[in-house]
Amino acid sequence: MGRILDENLIYEVLSVVDEIPEGKVATYGQIARLIGREKNARLVGRVLSMAEFYGRYPCHRVVNHAGRLAPGWKEQRELLEAEDIPMKNTMYVNLKMCLWDE
Repeated sequence: MGRILDENLIYEVLSVVDEIPEGKVATYGQIARLIGREKNARLVGRVLSMAEFYGRYPCHRVVNHAGRLAPGWKEQRELLEAEDIPMKNTMYVNLKMCLWDE
């Protein structure tokens, strides 16, 4: 892993993700801001793409700034619907109703 992406950073991101309550979602940018890296939303996405190697985290509760689900991850919608997350349509959650107010 490069200089920017070390294990401390990975666990910092994952610890925030682990705090997202059931029935709520957070955005990549929101998590970046919470760890003090406001402009690193993509870095958060990169960390989440590797989360399975670090344990079990509710990564399905993280969406983009518009509420869009991760492309190509069909199970994300199923996991969110199982938590009664309100959806706008098949690819977007309703952020007004379910955004985590950390």
